[in-house]
Amino acid sequence: MAVYLIQIAFTADSIARLVKNPENRLESMIPLVQSMGGRFIGSWISFGEYDSTAVIEMPSNIAIKAFELRCMAGGGLRFFHVTPLMTFEEGVEAMQQAGQIDYKAPA
Repeated sequence: MAVYLIQIAFTADSIARLVKNPENRLESMIPLVQSMGGRFIGSWISFGEYDSTAVIEMPSNIAIKAFELRCMAGGGLRFFHVTPLMTFEEGVEAMQQAGQIDYKAPA
């Protein structure tokens, strides 16, 4: 399965609702990801531009995009940033393949 870093930011209205009625949003997110064949590896409240960060596995790029679309369609998020992740072993394999490609920079 593919692994993704997810960074989300709530709208001001969503933050106001969470301050008024605190809830653990993972209680609704984990079952949603599981219903799509995925798995939460970890999730954290974060500081700065994003309000929450998670690492999840999903069966495909299509599944992660569907998850993003569903979450954004709810209207409670300003941002849903997805970063595909790979293992260091996969990175070394990419480096090896890159070394075999004949590329010429623009003149």
